Amino acid sequence: MEKIIEYYRRVVVQIATPYGTGTGFCLKDRDLIVTNEHVVRGNREVLIDGEPFPKQLVRVVYTDPSYDIALLDLPETEVPHVELGRAEEVRQGQPVLAVGHPLGLEYSATQGIVSNTMYRRKEADNIHYFQHDAALNPGNSGGPLINPSGQVIGLNTFIMRDGDNMGFSLPVNYLSEVLDELKDITTSGDEEALRCASCLNIIFSADSPGKYCPHCGAEVTWPSLFPEYQPTGVALTIEQVLEALGYELKLCRKGPHGWLIERGSSKIKIQYDAKGKMIYCDALLAYLPKKGIGPLYEFMLRENHKLQSLSFSVFQREIYLSLQIHDQFLKPETARYLLADLFQKADDYDDVLIREYGAIPRQDFKSNAS
Repeated sequence: MEKIIEYYRRVVVQIATPYGTGTGFCLKDRDLIVTNEHVVRGNREVLIDGEPFPKQLVRVVYTDPSYDIALLDLPETEVPHVELGRAEEVRQGQPVLAVGHPLGLEYSATQGIVSNTMYRRKEADNIHYFQHDAALNPGNSGGPLINPSGQVIGLNTFIMRDGDNMGFSLPVNYLSEVLDELKDITTSGDEEALRCASCLNIIFSADSPGKYCPHCGAEVTWPSLFPEYQPTGVALTIEQVLEALGYELKLCRKGPHGWLIERGSSKIKIQYDAKGKMIYCDALLAYLPKKGIGPLYEFMLRENHKLQSLSFSVFQREIYLSLQIHDQFLKPETARYLLADLFQKADDYDDVLIREYGAIPRQDFKSNAS
């Protein structure tokens, strides 16, 4: 499975919207990215990030709430070919691999076996799912379920919250059916399509641009007509500050209360905990080296004594520079100063840690650790 995991690093992408995050995978032969409909629901465009291309916004070109499938534009890039398997060949006990971006992690792969090939959510539901024990978590939705031959056999779709490692994936035959019906769709221009939730017919915007299904008359909403996201409260204040600092908000959002800022070689995560009323800002600078850790700790302790609002911390081997703000004291001018200070010092400190104390750069950590 190790070769398959490495292969899919250049196929699987992280998807972020103002409402949450999920996973998708590239189909180069169709110039599309596949994910779950619930991952992109309510959005005309979403943020994608992955190894094959830089972080960017792409258009939602197909939505299908009945099958829980959505298709996105695939930017021009070189990605490996993905082969779709055959759902009818999947058997109980078969090993499977789930790849995605759970809980905000950049890339994760878990293994398991198929427990049930005909699970149904409801007795009256005509859609069945693969049940398996490859661990899934929020953020895995839309990612591929892969067989030992490296073929995609399903889309990881939901978990049983009260179950122990109980995940459910939409069999690939539903995706194949959609792709067959969408042979004429193009991701160039403004073409888009959707499945009517009432009569289940697929309709194209070029043929039926109105807001009613031409087959049954039910009201439909094209992805391009979804309203723009508008933050409120503390999220609005944070976004106003980020915009004043010159950051593109659509490229920063990681859910309704999360943002990811890239400054130089550092990445800063901002998370608002509405229940605890705290804003946590953490810049991952580098990783602890295996040798010579003492002088590095001494440096961070000395700096913590000098710093006022910022502080160094270490979690396992990750070195962070952090800032915490209580939402009661979130004043735009003060927050702007504090965040600008964090962004600048994070960009400066990671160079110092690496150059003078042997810390491992983020991008080199995997190869150094192996």
